[in-house]
Order: sequence, then structure tokens, then C-alpha cells
Amino acid sequence: MILIPVKNLRNAKQRLAPVLDQSSRTELARAMLADVLQSVAEYPDAKVSLVTSDSYALELAAAYRFEVIRDDKNLGESDAIHMATEFSMAAGASYTLVIPADVPLLEADDLRAIDESAPATGSVVVPSRDRRGTNAILRRPAALFPLRFGNDSFVPHLGAAIASLTSAVVLSLPRLALDIDTAEDLEELVRAPGEKRAQHLARRLGFSGAANPGTFLSFGQAETRPAAAKNG
Repeated sequence: MILIPVKNLRNAKQRLAPVLDQSSRTELARAMLADVLQSVAEYPDAKVSLVTSDSYALELAAAYRFEVIRDDKNLGESDAIHMATEFSMAAGASYTLVIPADVPLLEADDLRAIDESAPATGSVVVPSRDRRGTNAILRRPAALFPLRFGNDSFVPHLGAAIASLTSAVVLSLPRLALDIDTAEDLEELVRAPGEKRAQHLARRLGFSGAANPGTFLSFGQAETRPAAAKNG
């Protein structure tokens, strides 16, 4: 089960407030979500649930015929994913793959790379480009360990994966590594190859990406972290 948490997009992307007004931030968040959902929809046989109560996200879920796990209490991201994980397990899901809604360069090939790297029992952790955040995480079984999202979630997630005494794969995927929180991220988005909705919007909003060329043409790489040794 692919889980995509979506908070209230009308108040989205507060960290971009120094460079974008709220109307533009909402438009950007909606464009990024549309990009993510289109790529997920292009991945064959993907079973997808949006974890949300946002009206725009609900409209897109209906358009793509994705399931919705309602987050009417507007939970924090970690609590929302915990709730959605329990819901998915009750529905018989053997794994969960959490994908954020602000990774607009995502392609179906990135989902395929995660699936192909996933161990029979264990996890795949995709770090953000600064290797501080977690931009995707697969767990098999679905609740193998709790998730704690935030700006510095990668190391704790990897530690929890290793402590689960199962195979833990760290997979670097350049497109998926870019989440959009700062003006620098928007410049990087514009520099990257592609014609995503969010890229067109970022250009229209005045981000040129003229300096510091990016490196999005590199291939994803995976490394497997062995399970931690049992004590005694």
C-alpha cells in the first residue's frame, strides 16, 4: 500500500513565506501533489491511499480512483501515518510505502526502483538530498517499526530499521530526493530536467535556476545495511 499524507493545502509550505505569498504557496502545493499523483498512477498495479481531509486532495483522489483514509482530526504527519498504517494492515496490506506530496520530480521508475530494492522482510529508506530527511520509506511488514517524520528523520528511521533485525536498504534517488521547502529548492526544481506542473509554476513565479547547475541525471544507488546483531 502506497500512503501519501496530505495536510491542509490552503496553509501549505509556510517555510516558503519569505519568498511566496500564501496564494502562491497553495498553488505550488497543489501542483506538486498533482505531479506526484500522476506519477504514482503511472506505476502499474499500485494500490494507493491518500491520508487527508483536504478538499483538493480529495478531488484528485476521486479523479484517479485512489482510496482515501480520512484524517478529519488533522493529525500531525507521524500520527496520521500511524493511523493509516493500522488501517492498511486491517485491510490486509503486507507493506506500506510512504511518499510525501512535495516531491514533484517523482517518476514511476523511482517507485519501481524502490520495489525492486525491497527485501522480503525489511525496509527501504530514501533520504532527502541533504540526507537529513526521509523522502520515502517502505516497510515490510507494514508496521515493522514506527515512523517519526521531521527535518532530521533519516538517521532515526535508519536506526529503527536496523534495530528491527531485518534488512535495511538505503536507496539514493535524485528525483525523489528533492522536496520543496526553500527558495533554493525551487531553483533546483527549475534546473532539473522535466516539464512538471510544479516546474512550470516555479518558472512563472520568477525562479530561474540559472546558477549552480544540478545533478539530476545520476542514477539511484542502493546500499544494504545488515540487521543489528542480537544480544546474548
